[in-house]
Amino acid sequence: MANVPKKMFRGAATTTTSTLLYTVTAPATSAVLTNLTIVNTSATTQTATVFIEDVDIVSGLSLGANSTTSIDMRQVIPVSGTIKGGASAVSVDFHISGMEIQ
Repeated sequence: MANVPKKMFRGAATTTTSTLLYTVTAPATSAVLTNLTIVNTSATTQTATVFIEDVDIVSGLSLGANSTTSIDMRQVIPVSGTIKGGASAVSVDFHISGMEIQ
């Protein structure tokens, strides 16, 4: 088995919280989400939500104006499992990193 560092998602949020951000695909047998950084680049407070396999891991997180929140975690995601998310404005960026297990 090989562990492969992975940029799972990097980009702007959508205003739909069910937006697909990442899916574990073959040859990976699973993945581990290790870091989630959320950045609000606007001058007003925004919120963000993130799901692993449709279960909240971040729910309505309030992000102050021009702020960054970084969450270190170890969450296993099986093959075909997903990360979904969204925010109250497209001025919110997600940076999601982890490892794929192959």
